[in-house]
Amino acid sequence: MDPINLYDFESRAKSTVPHNAWSYISGGSQDGLALKRNRSMLESILLRPRFLRDVRKRNLSTTILGEAIRFPVMIAPASSQTLVHPDGEIATTKAAGTAGTIMSLSTSSTKSIEEVANVASGPLWFQLFHCGREQTEDLVRRAEDSGYKAICLTVDTPIPSHKEVDVRNNWKLPPETYRGNFSHKIATNGPSRLDPGIFEGHGKPPTIPLTFEQLPWLKSLTRLPLVIKGIRTAEDAALCVKYDIDGIVVSNHGGRQIDCTLSSIETLPEVVAAVNGKAEIYFDSGIRRGSDVIKALALGARGVLIGRPIFWGLAVNGQAGVEKVLDILYRELDLVLAYCGFTSVDQIDDAILHLPVEMEYSRIPYVEEIRGLADLHSKGLISRNEFDSKRESLLGIEKQ
Repeated sequence: MDPINLYDFESRAKSTVPHNAWSYISGGSQDGLALKRNRSMLESILLRPRFLRDVRKRNLSTTILGEAIRFPVMIAPASSQTLVHPDGEIATTKAAGTAGTIMSLSTSSTKSIEEVANVASGPLWFQLFHCGREQTEDLVRRAEDSGYKAICLTVDTPIPSHKEVDVRNNWKLPPETYRGNFSHKIATNGPSRLDPGIFEGHGKPPTIPLTFEQLPWLKSLTRLPLVIKGIRTAEDAALCVKYDIDGIVVSNHGGRQIDCTLSSIETLPEVVAAVNGKAEIYFDSGIRRGSDVIKALALGARGVLIGRPIFWGLAVNGQAGVEKVLDILYRELDLVLAYCGFTSVDQIDDAILHLPVEMEYSRIPYVEEIRGLADLHSKGLISRNEFDSKRESLLGIEKQ
């Protein structure tokens, strides 16, 4: 029997992917508490379905930074996809195009920016690890020249985080699985400005963390929108707004980088409140069901991204497997949308949710105050400048 849900894909993929590679893909940081919490907190949010509505015609389409997509599930940037299938990111990109959604390509991908652009039939994002000014300028330029629609800067890996399971397995990624963007010549046979010495001992240069103060420099490199991935607090979200960021991915990196943190779904409400519509908000870490998608949308995300399930689809059946993973999520979201009484994803709000006590807004006092300010702003009782000033005061953000 073919897989009928994402857990079926996970089970089949586990039986085919070599043990050490599977541990690398599926594992979390240290004790895996954040990894497990991503799922347990999503599962603890319950739905309040609504009936006696005509929901026979439904529309799941939306826009992300002005790009129309068929439904609000996107492909998260994930490196080394050839670990599970030789076509890797090429297969994933083709599947995203077939599904009508966005494909995000990792800096550490097996395939190059240009190779992926050549097979894409849908919008592309380029995920950036800052590896020094020259390398970043080269990567951003190549992404813009190749038609990518956004730059997505990952910020939640300031220093390397070794996984204990990988240490036990004595596991290291084969260099060929993440050096696609760092070859001497790119797919078009044009010269790259990158130093050939970066390949001595590893597939890409080490990541160098940027600071908020350096974001204007990064924005100056491109006309593309800038999305920040890995934001988890209202304080950092407000700073993103202050630096005119276009989008934020609320993410704990799938629980892979640091343990003992809140789940992504727990941090989503405070980020949404702090941003108050000044940037688009997206969500990842733990999406396994269409009901998970609607929960994130109800809490203020415009779209979600999936990572590990892409590896499962690839491992089981390459491009067709990824297409099936996306189709399952589409059909599940369509079902739960109807049962909640909606005909469009734009209608979703948090009235359909029953939140666990851990997520009650009153447990985070400044979030409730910011939500109150947002309500006053929406009613025209305070100006945008007044909202921004009061929010920054609550979050302890100093004015420049």
